[in-house]
Amino acid sequence: MLSLFLFQNHRLFQIFKYKIFNKYAAEFRHAYSYINLRQVTVLSTVLLTITLGVRLTSIFYRAELMSMPFLPQYNVLNWVQISGSLFFLFAASLALKSHSWKTAGRNALVLAFCLFLLTSSFTVSYLFSQQNPKNTLTIFLTGIVAVSVFFALELTQIIIISAYIIVLFVAAMFIPEMSTQQKLLNVIMSGVLAFFLYACSRYGYYFKAEQFVKVKQLEEKNEEVVELNQQKGEILGFVAHDLRNPLNNIEALSRILIEDGKEDTELQLILTSARQAKSIINDLIEVIQHDKTPFSMQETDLIALIQGICANWQANVNAERKINFKATEQRLNTHVNDSKFTRAIDNLIGNAIKFSNEDTPIEVALIKKETTYELSIADQGIGIPEHLRAMLFDQFSKAGRTGLNGEKSIGLGLHISKTIIEQHGCELSLETEENKGTIFRINGKLS
Repeated sequence: MLSLFLFQNHRLFQIFKYKIFNKYAAEFRHAYSYINLRQVTVLSTVLLTITLGVRLTSIFYRAELMSMPFLPQYNVLNWVQISGSLFFLFAASLALKSHSWKTAGRNALVLAFCLFLLTSSFTVSYLFSQQNPKNTLTIFLTGIVAVSVFFALELTQIIIISAYIIVLFVAAMFIPEMSTQQKLLNVIMSGVLAFFLYACSRYGYYFKAEQFVKVKQLEEKNEEVVELNQQKGEILGFVAHDLRNPLNNIEALSRILIEDGKEDTELQLILTSARQAKSIINDLIEVIQHDKTPFSMQETDLIALIQGICANWQANVNAERKINFKATEQRLNTHVNDSKFTRAIDNLIGNAIKFSNEDTPIEVALIKKETTYELSIADQGIGIPEHLRAMLFDQFSKAGRTGLNGEKSIGLGLHISKTIIEQHGCELSLETEENKGTIFRINGKLS
């Protein structure tokens, strides 16, 4: 228990003399010089409102207030408060808008306002307490709390303000006649209030500074993550581009050999593997292009586009596999980017082929609704297990599975399709049931 007590007291002492890390000190002072100025505008507006309310009250109830003690002093104090509030409201607003003010100038203005606020609240309390500073201190405590809570003051500033409180009390003792005992009590009270202000202010400064440091450290970590992701993307881009050329050569040589009548299982395997590797590389290149510019779209007959995609797939799959396309219209115009949209549909049809048997067809249907269309790609394959559906469209998704013929997946195809489709202003949805097949639906607007 003693060690815990000593630790807590040591930590409290550290807060009292706390200084922000040098790395963030200048930036913190600069940022909070503006925040403190905004607080000056708020508090000066509140003080101006209150003092104007008091001035109006004195006009309407002048007769009732004539017997009030120290009325002339209250009258002068009220005009001083109105004038001071207007001055600090104007000066703080000007300092916030002007770029010529330095951090030191903004801090000096904040310090001057704190001294004005404390002097004003002390004087009101002083008059209410019949010129005995140790008596009614409610209004003065309000000023002390406002200074310690609303402002993040540097150590030098708060020492000046704390010393000023003691000076106020000592100066106030020379106006009325009071005994030595009363003077001693006033000095003690001024010390207590000065320490209270210092402790509260340093406590608030500590938490504001710690929060600022944590935010800055988080920003630095985010910048590091962004930089690492950019470097990762650049590395993947270099690797993908460098690999694509030799794969193109392998694919071309394999196709030439097959066309020359040297077709065998090994050559067909080489050609298939080269095409699969190219597909993966193309997916990687698509994903790592972080700085994508919005692609152009032009009015296209969607029926002709999808029909062409299906015909191309039909020409490149086994004769047993059927890619059936149906449309409810003869022509259906909408704005798309042909190459991007084709890539998205290719991925969806390829996914359907990958996870269904060769003797089952792939059904592609395009239906016109009033001002929208629905494009569906359906298979009769193995479906998608429920625990994989939530992550299906994630980048490098863990839902990526090996196809029925051993096709590899890195979990990018569906992610790319969804991204492209959403960039077209369309929506991609999914219906699936294990061992009964999957339907991908694209809903978009017509031109």
